[in-house]
Amino acid sequence: MMPSGQMGCGTALVTPFTRGGDVDERALRALVDWQIAEGIHFLVPCGSTGEAATMTPAEHRRVVEIVVEQTRKRVPVVAGAGSNDTRKAIEMSREMKAAGADMLLHVSPMYNKPPQRGIVAHFHAVAEATDLPIIVYNVPGRTGSNIEAKTTLELAKHERIIAVKEASGNLGQIMEIVREAPKGFQVLSGDDALTLAVMAGGGSGIISVVSNLAPRAMSRLAEACAEGRISEARELHLRLMPLMSAAFIESNPIPVKAGMAMLGRMENVVRLPLVPLDPKHEGALRSALTAAGAELR
Repeated sequence: MMPSGQMGCGTALVTPFTRGGDVDERALRALVDWQIAEGIHFLVPCGSTGEAATMTPAEHRRVVEIVVEQTRKRVPVVAGAGSNDTRKAIEMSREMKAAGADMLLHVSPMYNKPPQRGIVAHFHAVAEATDLPIIVYNVPGRTGSNIEAKTTLELAKHERIIAVKEASGNLGQIMEIVREAPKGFQVLSGDDALTLAVMAGGGSGIISVVSNLAPRAMSRLAEACAEGRISEARELHLRLMPLMSAAFIESNPIPVKAGMAMLGRMENVVRLPLVPLDPKHEGALRSALTAAGAELR
């Protein structure tokens, strides 16, 4: 359990596909149950890790519906709803609410590269069009633009913008947000490898890729950080470091999908333009999974 006011570890869920390329509903439902049984604190379907970029709107909604149905209110569901078209982002927000999501994850507009005032205008328009809480997602490596600390702090003033998933990799920027954010605004690491540093510095949790593969260890890491058990958190972090590296040895979610197949939890199927993990990396991934305590099949 996480202390009050701390979100903890949420899994950026992969989307299982069948060998034919369709959403694998059975594997997705089993994944949700396993994640919750392993102690994960919330679930995040249809983000970057979930390959939302190559889903149809109907598939996107159905995946979120399945996760909501299978979760049965045991943990919150934060649905990815982002778009670089503000009108589409608003429409997707409405769809995700209809699908039963508890919160929304909105990535900063990619490709367009709006100025900071455009980013503010985008998020304000989305926030005014929904009554669900919104987590801002800053991931410059994918979007092509950074949400500066002062911009995040401006967004934090809006009552429905409750948190930021910070994947800039800029610890100074993240700590500035932690220091200056209004009470109740949560700062979540968007990089597994920075979980310990961000939470030790006052962050509220992590939206994790690695927790697809090691949900119990990542949720325990978040709990140890939140409760000030830093020695335990450090030990967990050091044990998970090889897996944190291996999970990004190629573009996410290529390695994590391969790892999930090694665990026997789904087929190793990604959608083009992504391709399966290069076989030369399989040994390192298997070793990292073993080091993290995973049971390979």
